[in-house]
Amino acid sequence: MIEIIPFKNEFQDQLVKLILDIQQLEFNVPITAADQPDLFTIDDFYRKSGGEFWVAVADGKVVGSIALIRIGNQAGVIRKMFVAKDFRGKESGIGQRLFDHMLAYCTENHIANLYLGTVSQLAAALRFYERNGFITISKDNLPADFPLMQVDNVFCKLTIQNQV
Repeated sequence: MIEIIPFKNEFQDQLVKLILDIQQLEFNVPITAADQPDLFTIDDFYRKSGGEFWVAVADGKVVGSIALIRIGNQAGVIRKMFVAKDFRGKESGIGQRLFDHMLAYCTENHIANLYLGTVSQLAAALRFYERNGFITISKDNLPADFPLMQVDNVFCKLTIQNQV
């Protein structure tokens, strides 16, 4: 059984390994743990502003993640959406479950617009975001308080319906 739960410090090493293995080994993205200090300050970086960081856990092992940074003007930024290779696809549905979990949080917390930055190498991820209603936007159309990652070269936006 796979659970989607808020990140706990006991998952720190597994989370970093999952993300770095996908970025570096699978997709050859030139990024290190040192380039991602947010992975080591989850409470301050994600939760302090009203965001959250979730992990998908199967038998005590982290197999996926998604994070939300809350920025101004009822907006949020998706970060760190990763699913281990053996757990990807419609069969397991972990990516969709992580996304839906985060989307429910956004609705409950009156976040009307979601943004994300990613890299063009992650073609399957881009298709996933498109299937979930994201549109590609130019870097110039990002909110001023969008936290840019140096490696990102594709930017997307989703307007969440049914906002109060």
